[in-house]
Amino acid sequence: MNLHELKASEGSRRNRKRVGRGTSSGQGKTAGRGQKGQLARSGGKTRLGFEGGQMPLFRRMPKRGFKNINRKEYAVVNLSDLDRFDEGTEVTPELLIESGIIKKQLAGVKLLAGGEVTKKLSVKVAKYSAAAKEAVEAAGGSIEVI
Repeated sequence: MNLHELKASEGSRRNRKRVGRGTSSGQGKTAGRGQKGQLARSGGKTRLGFEGGQMPLFRRMPKRGFKNINRKEYAVVNLSDLDRFDEGTEVTPELLIESGIIKKQLAGVKLLAGGEVTKKLSVKVAKYSAAAKEAVEAAGGSIEVI
């Protein structure tokens, strides 16, 4: 390799627009910012949602209720969803994701009493309703909190 064979790697060099370098450059005088106005000033950008001094939309809208920042969202599974598993299966959140019943675990999995379960299953979930527990135990299975 010789010095005359050296080249910059692809995409590493690009021409920069040299603004404010005289009128003949095409970007001189106002440097492509136009004449006066807020966007011509240094630091002329405004914050998100700024409406030129008018009361912004998000402050005009009524706010009601209480948003709990510590709220936990659970992936919900009904009893009818568990009926696809074989007798004696240990149903865990990982198995539910694998089988496509839920997409992701979120803060955990909650079992609700929608539908019926006819098989004896060992269910391991974060939460369950009282009716769901009764139905699982009536079918001969067990339910456990993880």
